[in-house]
Amino acid sequence: MKKEMFKILTGAVSIAVLLSACGSKGSENASTASPAASAAATTKVEQLAPVELIWNYPLSAVPQDMASVQEAINKITKAKINATVKLQPQTFADYVQKMNTTVASGENFDIAWVSNWNWDYVTNQSKGAFIPLDDLMTKYAPTLGKSMPQFVWDATKIGGKVYGIPNYQTVTNKQGFLIQKKYADKYNLDVNSIKKIEDLEPFLAKVKAGESKDVVPFLMDRNGRFGNMFRGYGLESIASVIGVDLKNPDKVINLYDTPQYAQYLDLAKNWHDKGYINDNAATLKNKADIEKTGNAVVQVHNVLKPGVETQFKTANGGNDVIAIPTTEVWAGTGSIITTMQAISKTSKNPERAMMFINLLNTDKELYNTISFGVEGKHYTKNADNTIKINKEAGYVPNASWVFGNTFNGLLVEGTDPNVVANTQKENETAKPSPLMGFKFVNTAVTAEIANIATVIDQYRPGLETGTVAASEKLKEFQDKLKAAGVDKVIAEAQKQLDEWKKTK
Repeated sequence: MKKEMFKILTGAVSIAVLLSACGSKGSENASTASPAASAAATTKVEQLAPVELIWNYPLSAVPQDMASVQEAINKITKAKINATVKLQPQTFADYVQKMNTTVASGENFDIAWVSNWNWDYVTNQSKGAFIPLDDLMTKYAPTLGKSMPQFVWDATKIGGKVYGIPNYQTVTNKQGFLIQKKYADKYNLDVNSIKKIEDLEPFLAKVKAGESKDVVPFLMDRNGRFGNMFRGYGLESIASVIGVDLKNPDKVINLYDTPQYAQYLDLAKNWHDKGYINDNAATLKNKADIEKTGNAVVQVHNVLKPGVETQFKTANGGNDVIAIPTTEVWAGTGSIITTMQAISKTSKNPERAMMFINLLNTDKELYNTISFGVEGKHYTKNADNTIKINKEAGYVPNASWVFGNTFNGLLVEGTDPNVVANTQKENETAKPSPLMGFKFVNTAVTAEIANIATVIDQYRPGLETGTVAASEKLKEFQDKLKAAGVDKVIAEAQKQLDEWKKTK
């Protein structure tokens, strides 16, 4: 997409953000409300038969007090759409396996969170896991499309149809680091000196020398952090192990067979040997286990959106954090389809499921209840209309972006009051991906993708956490990827990319 066109499109974002925050109309929607839609929208609640909806979604950790939040949610949904909702959160680490098992068994559920990085949207749509939503939106959520700009909907479409409702937030990415402020202050970190990951080493060395063994200078889990650092290395992912070097975005490559990957592995091994990386990184499934103790000093993150410091203060045991970006702001299909809700083909009540998704995106009371819990118990409102989280009350999901339109959310105390305006500015000025709108459909190579996933799970934890040296296992890893069919996947993606480019 050309830069001029992108500016026109992203201009729609700012309008949608502003207007959705004010509860007014936004830019053109994915489907236009008809008289039938208006009639459906005004159907009396008492005319709807009572139903229960089942909603699967991931969180860093499953909150203890789900019961009171589910009760509060059901009071809202019962009154508005005569439905109750069974909340079924899983940890991010367990979500893919849980959902794969659920779908394979044909188990009934109504709504599931999907993304391009955890339980993949395009892959599972190609398997027939979801139903198209365009007609349901027109009939049962006629205002939903207006809450987001058209190019957001275009990014979600597969074969011209919408199969997932985006949880509207920033549509950009920005890579960098989150550092606990108390350590940055203690060791006099010059944040302006951090331009790339290597620049962190003097600071990490001071932390390692000056803190107890419980403090982790550079936190990792078994997924490593290469996948969060593509942009810093001049790469962009397409799917699984494949992507492009941004210096030559027309050619699909194996991201794990690049000089950048070898460079990252050498750094990880060096830092692991020096004790900067937690010893259990290769086996740690959920980094929140360490993060919540307040002992994680530095973390990599690729979505340093406005207000991220407040979000991660809560995640880091209530300790202040500093965000240090190291890349420009950019946007692509992947930054739009990163968090969505889809309706299962097994849903017995897809119409009511769409009504519920509509509420998640348009009803502030519902959205803030699932995001923050029960007012007076899990949080309290301050005089300035921000909220104070009660960390001891048993409900701190810290993941508003999982649930719905984030611009309907309350601001946690300490959040910059300009966060909406700043997000708007980033959406307007983001650098567009050269692959904006391209989605790889892996139907022709599903067996190879599955085999590759097995190989990745075997080799990535050791290599990417620095537990195993590249000199010992990298070539073996790359050979196993070839044996699993990575070259066939690259060829299929290249064919699709070439065809897609002809339409641009």
